[in-house]
Amino acid sequence: MKDLPTAVIIDVGDLDSEKENLASFLLSQFKLNSSIIREGLKLNIDEAPTYSLARMVTKFVYRKNLNGTHWVAVKNNVVKINRFKLDKKVKKNKHPTTPSTIKHGW
Repeated sequence: MKDLPTAVIIDVGDLDSEKENLASFLLSQFKLNSSIIREGLKLNIDEAPTYSLARMVTKFVYRKNLNGTHWVAVKNNVVKINRFKLDKKVKKNKHPTTPSTIKHGW
């Protein structure tokens, strides 16, 4: 039988400045101790299952008002905060006007 991983990693992606805020949020709101690593945070799997941890991280993203630019995903005991890939939309003219084709007879 395979050994189950004993840690869950929270990958903060491009939000490196929010690592300490996320760690303090998880400690104050959910009493979860975490350690800061290069990618983000590391938690013991006994403290919280991966999907409930993803809900907690989603709550943090909403509280920080980052939900318009970031979203949370879970894959193989890694909870990752991803940035939306937004392409610039070209605005179309809703009411195009045709050029004037008046012929002058003078």
